[in-house]
Amino acid sequence: MSGRPSERPLGHRREIVRLAVPAFLALIAEPLFLLADSAIIGHLGTAELAGLGVASAALITAAGVFVFLAYGTTSIVARHLGAGDEGSAISAGLDGLWLAIALGVATAVVMGVGAGPICGAFGASPAVLEQATTYLRISAFGIPAMLVILAVTGVLRGLQDTTTPLVASVVGFGVNIALNLLLVYGLHWGIAGSAWGTVMAQTGMALALVAVLFVKARARQTRLRPRPGGVLSAARTGIPLLVRTLALRATLLVTTWVAASLGDVPLAAHQVALTVWSFLAFALDALAIAAQAITGRALGAGDRKSVRVAMGTMVRWGVWGGLGLGLVLVALHSVIPPLFTTDPAVRSALGAALVVVGLSQAVAGYVFVLDGVLIGAGDGTWLAWGMAITFVAYLPLILAVRAAGPSGSASRDVVVLWLAFTAFMVIRGIVLGWRARSDAWMVVGAR
Repeated sequence: MSGRPSERPLGHRREIVRLAVPAFLALIAEPLFLLADSAIIGHLGTAELAGLGVASAALITAAGVFVFLAYGTTSIVARHLGAGDEGSAISAGLDGLWLAIALGVATAVVMGVGAGPICGAFGASPAVLEQATTYLRISAFGIPAMLVILAVTGVLRGLQDTTTPLVASVVGFGVNIALNLLLVYGLHWGIAGSAWGTVMAQTGMALALVAVLFVKARARQTRLRPRPGGVLSAARTGIPLLVRTLALRATLLVTTWVAASLGDVPLAAHQVALTVWSFLAFALDALAIAAQAITGRALGAGDRKSVRVAMGTMVRWGVWGGLGLGLVLVALHSVIPPLFTTDPAVRSALGAALVVVGLSQAVAGYVFVLDGVLIGAGDGTWLAWGMAITFVAYLPLILAVRAAGPSGSASRDVVVLWLAFTAFMVIRGIVLGWRARSDAWMVVGAR
C-alpha cells in the first residue's frame, strides 16, 4: 500500500511522455515545414513573403476551423477505448474520416473559386495580393487531404498511437521541402511551385494514413462504408468545437488584417513571427495531445482522480516548457531573421517581434494544456462560449492598434501588435483556468 501513491504519479508521467514525445516530434514537423516554406519564399522577395502571409492565414483558417475532426475524434475514440469497446472506437473514427472528405471537397471549391476576393479582404498591396491569390488558388487542391490527415490523426491519437502520425509527418514534410526546392528554384515556378509541392506532399500523407486506418478497421471487421447516421452524429458532436475554433481563427485573422493595415514590412515580419509562434505552439501542443488522449480514456473508464493528477503534471510541464522555449527564442531573436529575409527593415521588425513572442510562451504552455484537457473531456460547449468571450474581450485591444495606424517605425508597430496578441493569450488562460478548477466538465463513461 505504501508504494502506491508514488507509483501512480510515476505511471502518469510515463504515459504522458509515451504519448507526448512522438506527438511533439510530429507537431513540430509541420511548423518546421512552414518555416522552410517561409525561408524558401522569403528569399524570392518581400512581396512574395507577405503574400504567403495573407494566403497562409486564409488557408490555415479554412482547414483549421475543422480541427474538431482531430480533437473531437480523439476524445470520442479514447472514451470508447477506456470503456473497453475498441470496435466502436474504430467505427467512430471512420465516421470522422468520411465527414472530413465531404467537408474537404466543399471547402476546396469555395477557397479555389474565391481565392481573389478572399485574399483581397486583407487589404494588402496589389503586388502582395497577386502572390497571395496564386498561392491560395493552387493550395485549395490540398484542402481535402489536410482534413483527412486531421481526422485519421485524431483516430490514432484516441487509440493511444502517436507514433504513426509522427512517421507520416516526418516523411511527408521532408518530401514537401524537397519538392518546394525543386519547383521554386529548380523549375523557377516561384510561389506557385511552393503551393504545388505542398499539395502533392499533403495528398501522399493522407493516402498513407487512410491505408493504416483501413488496416486497423479490417483487423476488427469494422465496416468501411459511410454510415450516414454516424457521419451526422460526428458533425453534431463537432459543432461546439467548430465554434470554438472559429473564434480562435477569427482572432488570428483579425490580427493579420491589422498587420496588413500597418504596411508591407510589418505584415512580412508578422508572417514570420506568427510562423515561429505556431512552431512553438505546436511544440507545446504535444502535451495538449497527451492531455486529450489521457483525459478521454480515463473518463471513459470512470477514473476522475487520474485526470486531476495527470492535469497537474502536464500544466507544470507546459509552463516550464514554454518558459524554456521562450528564453531560447529571445536569445536567438537577432539570429533568426536573416534566415527568412534579406530586407533590413523586415529583419529589424521581426527581431523585435520575436522577443515578445518568446516572453509569452509560459502563458501559452499553460493555455494549451488546459485546452487539451477540456477537449479530451468533451467539454466542447463550454469551450465554444469561453473562446467567444475571449475573442470579444480581445477585439477592443487589436482594433485600437489598427486605429493608431503606422507609427513610422515598423519595429514599434509589430511589437505593439504582438503585445496585444499576448494579452489575448492571458485572457484565454484566465478563462480556461477558471473552468478547470471546477468538476463540472469531468463527466464519466463512453457517452
